[in-house]
Amino acid sequence: MMQRSRSACVALMSTVLLVSCQTQVQWPWQDPGGLKLGSLLPLTGDLAQYGRPMQDTAELLVQTVNACGGVQGLPVRLIPADDETKPDRGVAAMTKLAEVDRVAGVVGAAASNVSDAALTLAVNNRVVMISPSSTSPRFTERARRGDFKGYWFRTAPSDALQGPALAKLALDQGWRSVSVIAINNDYGNGLLRSFIPAFEQAGGVVFNRDQPVLYTPDASSFDSEVEQVFRDRPDAVVLIGYPDSGALILKSAYEKGLLGQSTQMLLTDGLKTDQLAELVGRNPQGRYIVQDLVGVAPSSGGPGREAFLKRYQERFQRSPQVFDANTWDAAALLVLAAEKSKSLEGEKLKDSVAAIANGPGEPVSDICQALALVRAGKPINYQGASSELKLDNNGDVSGRYDFWQFDADGKVKILKTESFQ
Repeated sequence: MMQRSRSACVALMSTVLLVSCQTQVQWPWQDPGGLKLGSLLPLTGDLAQYGRPMQDTAELLVQTVNACGGVQGLPVRLIPADDETKPDRGVAAMTKLAEVDRVAGVVGAAASNVSDAALTLAVNNRVVMISPSSTSPRFTERARRGDFKGYWFRTAPSDALQGPALAKLALDQGWRSVSVIAINNDYGNGLLRSFIPAFEQAGGVVFNRDQPVLYTPDASSFDSEVEQVFRDRPDAVVLIGYPDSGALILKSAYEKGLLGQSTQMLLTDGLKTDQLAELVGRNPQGRYIVQDLVGVAPSSGGPGREAFLKRYQERFQRSPQVFDANTWDAAALLVLAAEKSKSLEGEKLKDSVAAIANGPGEPVSDICQALALVRAGKPINYQGASSELKLDNNGDVSGRYDFWQFDADGKVKILKTESFQ
């Protein structure tokens, strides 16, 4: 993106040289300034299975934007930071992005506990955070208290909605009793608080409701936790977790002869990845151990999904992961808000995010078309790849959830999609 053009097409814009050949825009080798965004994502750690594709997606959005003119006539720069799926590393990374790199907005974080830890720094430095996957209900509570001062949004729905979706899937499967094992962080505890009352109100029984099994992801073995959660022989065990530690739990359950017996398993969005099948492995007959396991995750079914899928698959020759469309939308909202606000600062940018997402203007899902309309001073209603992006006063979107299952090839297949309010 930052190269001298070898084309014969030349256009001068004050101190910035823009070279346009056909539909591509290339920028000179010098840094001309412009909008600076950060990405605060787990490139390593327990959520790296999601974080690396999310980073690819954010970079693809920025490349697409720069190819159609950038923001305010200048290229967008994306500065990546690895939070390692750890709150303390997230704080350190956000400190650099906000105080050294001076970004206006951040795509991230992914894990709820990382976002929660980094948000105070973001707000104090007037940096807009838009998370593609931090789903803890805690953010809604904090937003209602005024903690975020308008600097926080997310493109994935709150787990206040995933809990009822999990409860419905369990009951649809005929499971009337469950026990729960959850990662001991904001994500796990928030989803516990949402799922347990929803399941009980629908007539289900949670055997370990008063003492759900909580685990730390950096443990080397989960044998005792697995034995404890299967002990009462519920109809199903609900596993709330992330891929690396979740795979170890599933392996332990299989090796103890507990998986695939009378007690079934129900998984959450943190485990919706094709890579989980490889992490857990196969049985002696060559069958994936996770085959037929079911789960729930936010649906990525917005008006812009098909165009996003085409662009993503052409670029990476693979299908996107569960939160990639949400990542595209988070980055898109930031660049569109910057174009609308005519500012490269988070303080001005934050006030345009909801106007872009909820505006009464022309519905549009193509990022380049949306930018062109905003540059022309026209109001838009940006509709994303993950959803229509209707943001409420707390920065939350409404929820549509996929009920999914692992097939014989270890791939995630969607069984059906339902809306929850």
